[in-house]
Amino acid sequence: MRRRAKAVPPARPRKKKSRAGYMISAVAELYEIHPQTLRLYEREGLLKPSRTEGNTRLYTDADIERLEVILTLTRDMGVNLAGVEVILNMRDKMAEMQAQVEEFVRVVQDEMLRGLGSAQAAYGGRAQNAIVRVGPPRAVRVAK
Repeated sequence: MRRRAKAVPPARPRKKKSRAGYMISAVAELYEIHPQTLRLYEREGLLKPSRTEGNTRLYTDADIERLEVILTLTRDMGVNLAGVEVILNMRDKMAEMQAQVEEFVRVVQDEMLRGLGSAQAAYGGRAQNAIVRVGPPRAVRVAK
């Protein structure tokens, strides 16, 4: 029976030059999987490690986090690789949508602040605490 990999690696695998990345042998040993399994995940498009000039795979912290998700899905939940691919694609799309929503909220907030600033300038600051913007009072002549 395999032991479950720890969420946080106990020791950092050796790094290659100044680039932040872990070599395939260190990652395989750390997570108790065969290097061929990591290569399979790459062939299936589940992982995309960067490469050195010598074509050595380097796994970044983001790759490690993604590997942990893959291992949780396959080992603990029994999901096959096709299911893992669907789940990872959905996670990526959800993260992209979340970024779009955050950008939209930022734009709306900026527009609201710009509108509030122009209202304050137009009404001499009286609209600062108003729930509903009301224009300046006008005299209305009623003909009898």
